[in-house]
Amino acid sequence: MDWHLPQALAMADLLALALIVAVWFCTGWLVEHPPKARPSVTVLMQRYRRDWMQTFVTRQPRIFDGTLIDSLRQATAFFASASMIAIGGGVALIGNAATVQELAADLPLDARASALSLKLMLPVFFLANALLKFVWSHRLFGYCAVLMAAVPNDPGDPLAYPRAAQAAEINITAAKSFNRGLHSIYFALAALGWLFGPVGLTVTTILAGGLLLRREFASHSREIIGRHLG
Repeated sequence: MDWHLPQALAMADLLALALIVAVWFCTGWLVEHPPKARPSVTVLMQRYRRDWMQTFVTRQPRIFDGTLIDSLRQATAFFASASMIAIGGGVALIGNAATVQELAADLPLDARASALSLKLMLPVFFLANALLKFVWSHRLFGYCAVLMAAVPNDPGDPLAYPRAAQAAEINITAAKSFNRGLHSIYFALAALGWLFGPVGLTVTTILAGGLLLRREFASHSREIIGRHLG
C-alpha cells in the first residue's frame, strides 16, 4: 500500500494526534506525581501495599497473601492476553487493504482507505505499549512472590522486616506498571475516535483523560481509600 503521510492526514489530524499523545503522557505523569495536597489513588495505594507487607510478617499462616499475589498475577496475564489478541486483530485489519476499503465505504468514517489504515496504527500502538507493561508487571509480581517467600517466619529475625520492605517496593513497581498498561488501554479506546475524524479523536481524548483524572482524584473510591491514612 502506497502511503503518503502529508496527503493522507490533514493538519487537523496531526493536531489531534499530538493532543492524544500529550494528554496520554501528561495524565500518566500527573497520576504518578500528584500534588502533595491531593494524592492520586495510585499514590494512596502505595501506602497500603507497604502496610500489607508489614502486616504480612506477623500473619500466620500466610496463605491469604500468597493467594492475593497469585490473583494479581492472573489479572496481569488476562490483560496481556487480551492486548495481544487485540493487537493481532488490528494488525490483520491494517494489512488487509480490501477489508479496510469496505469498512471505509460502509461506515461514516472520515478517511480514505490509506488514511484509515494509518489511523488504525494508533490504537495498535497503545495496545502494544499496554502489552509490554502487563508482561513486565506479571514478572514483577512473580519477583514479589519470591521475596515474600524469603521473609523469615520469625518476626524477630533481623531480616524479616527489611525483606518485607523489599517485597513492598517490588509490589509497588509491579502495580505501577500494571496501572500504566490500563492507562494505555483507555487511550487505545480513545484512539478509535480518530476513525471518525480529528474532531472525533479530540472528543474521545478529552473524555478518556477526564475519566482517568476523575477516578484518580475525585472518585468516591478515592475518598474511601484516603481515609485513616494519617
